[in-house]
Amino acid sequence: MSAQFYRSSIPQITVKELAHRLSSDTTGNLQLLDVREPSEVAIANLEGFHNLPLSEFAEWSGEIPTRLDPQAETLVLCHHGVRSAQMCQWLMSQGFTNVKNVVGGIDAYSLEVDPTIPAY
Repeated sequence: MSAQFYRSSIPQITVKELAHRLSSDTTGNLQLLDVREPSEVAIANLEGFHNLPLSEFAEWSGEIPTRLDPQAETLVLCHHGVRSAQMCQWLMSQGFTNVKNVVGGIDAYSLEVDPTIPAY
């Protein structure tokens, strides 16, 4: 399945919209997932995102129903938006009703929102 399929079939949020949502989410109602590798998160990360590396899917996928709320707004991040789109698609197949892919990932966030976050 191509990355284009994922991008066109799931809801998306821009990095600028993400920055606004992060600054205005005083209640902590957002579920924030980062599917990058721990080594990538060590280079650049956004506070509040829970790391679930896509490469470790077999280890954590069975815990998703007990770890996450399928009705909560769930924003998913990766480096450029491809892995996060795959995760969004999977979450939707598991009954999650309000999932959004962060378009451009942390790379776009670094370029368009916060240049203090390292680009890699």
